[in-house]
Amino acid sequence: MINFNGQLTEDSKCITTKNRGYKYGDALFETLKVVHGKILFWEDHYFRLMASMRIMRMEIPMHFTMEFLEAEILKTINVNGLATSTARVRFDVDRGDGGKYLPKEKIISYSIKAEALEGDFYAVSTYDSYTVDLFKDYFVAPGLLSTLKTNNKAINVLGSIYAEENDFDNCLLLNTNKTVVEALNGNLFLVKGDTIKTPPIEDGCLNGIMRKQIIDVILNSGDYVLETASISPFELQKADELFITNVIVGVQPILKYRKKEFTTKVSEDILKRFNIKLRLA
Repeated sequence: MINFNGQLTEDSKCITTKNRGYKYGDALFETLKVVHGKILFWEDHYFRLMASMRIMRMEIPMHFTMEFLEAEILKTINVNGLATSTARVRFDVDRGDGGKYLPKEKIISYSIKAEALEGDFYAVSTYDSYTVDLFKDYFVAPGLLSTLKTNNKAINVLGSIYAEENDFDNCLLLNTNKTVVEALNGNLFLVKGDTIKTPPIEDGCLNGIMRKQIIDVILNSGDYVLETASISPFELQKADELFITNVIVGVQPILKYRKKEFTTKVSEDILKRFNIKLRLA
């Protein structure tokens, strides 16, 4: 069962071919991790969604409060029997149905879908070899729109196909300035000595919730220095470690890029510190 504008219904009865998210990619979404009925980082997700809706010039309904949306998410969790386990939730918001680029009726529509997910906390990756490559067929545009979680994910889809066809586990995306922006499914961090570097939002990387959390861990560690700066492709093979972050996986170490193999000491330490922070929250 999914939640479609507050009504619990079957998946197939919700989105029509007239839906603007389907037709134009005129939609935003949040990917949430819910553990035993608690939405992780819910305040961060909520304020990112509200900010994104404003940037997309969506008219935010008055009832879209943090409490209302949280209740709708938990209602969806409960009806799917996931209240006492871990779940992955996708929250979509769009401008409903309409055939024109600017619909006359600016009615906001939303849907919530939940599915079971293993693991309450974030675990160290069990990959024997997590290999990535640069995806250079198309480039991300630096700027505000690229930082939003919209349904316009053509570059990510094509990059995923490229990775599958070439036996890579992931790909790294470049922007039009030819600097490394992010991975297909998360933000990128580069470790060199005690310095941990990540691209700035201005380069076009996703304004990730886990990115924010990991940056906070690094800043409060006392052992590492954070640098927010553009990453050149030439820096990748000189790095000690590379890792990817997203709210579902947590921290995913990259083990190989071309001929360079990486260690995982720092990424595992960062993940342990983050899990401690999560347990104390």
